[in-house]
Amino acid sequence: MGEAPLHIDTRDAIEVVALNRPDALNTMDESLIFALQDYFRGLLERPEIRIVVLRGEGRAFCAGLDFNGWRNDGSHGVIDHGWRTQRSIATVMQLMRQCPQPIIALGHGAACGGGFSLLLASDVRYAAPDLRMNAAYIKVGLGGCDMGSSYFLPRLVGASVASEYLLTGKFMDAEKALSCGLVSEIVEHDSLMDRAMALADEMLATAPMGLRLTKDALNRNIDANGLADAMAIEDRQQVMMAVTEDHREAISAFLEKRPPKFADQ
Repeated sequence: MGEAPLHIDTRDAIEVVALNRPDALNTMDESLIFALQDYFRGLLERPEIRIVVLRGEGRAFCAGLDFNGWRNDGSHGVIDHGWRTQRSIATVMQLMRQCPQPIIALGHGAACGGGFSLLLASDVRYAAPDLRMNAAYIKVGLGGCDMGSSYFLPRLVGASVASEYLLTGKFMDAEKALSCGLVSEIVEHDSLMDRAMALADEMLATAPMGLRLTKDALNRNIDANGLADAMAIEDRQQVMMAVTEDHREAISAFLEKRPPKFADQ
């Protein structure tokens, strides 16, 4: 038996999840993808975990698809087998957006194809100086839009920059990613985890339901039909939160000049 494809380190309300196929540059095989599916699907029932930090072991974040890592035992036709592979990976990106916990991704080395999409599907991205990302699909005779790239990238960096990279498959480096707002900060590799934990601590200072509903509103309102629809979601969430015990605690703590003690109630 080899090592588990994910290494999970639970630190109270924060969970650090590491892609753990360093000898294969964390490329996506069946074991890694189904482990990611199980993990992100399970977060829906784990409110005690409030924040996820996603990283890769070794020299790369994730260098894309492992072409030899998907078995076909002969019971599936070529199209059926390809569809199973395609949908299995795409499901991970959907589950990342559906889970209520914010995901802080730490990118370093290569983040290609599906690895690029793992970063795009996260909520906050920090980059090491050596991060190089691309939508590699068009380089191997496929369309340049895959694994959510045509959905996420234009919303994150705008249509012109997204088109430049999706139509060519060329690499985006850390400096370009910072300049177009795709990553929040470039951090030396040895300091990436410290930076993520500092941000996670800031998030932990908020009310648990408030944090979950903020991610939910951001997800929904990026596709809202207009300002009125976006504000309707915000209005409903704020009215709900205003009757919670955590809201009353936050007001008391503010007036008493002390840190709040939230109970997720």
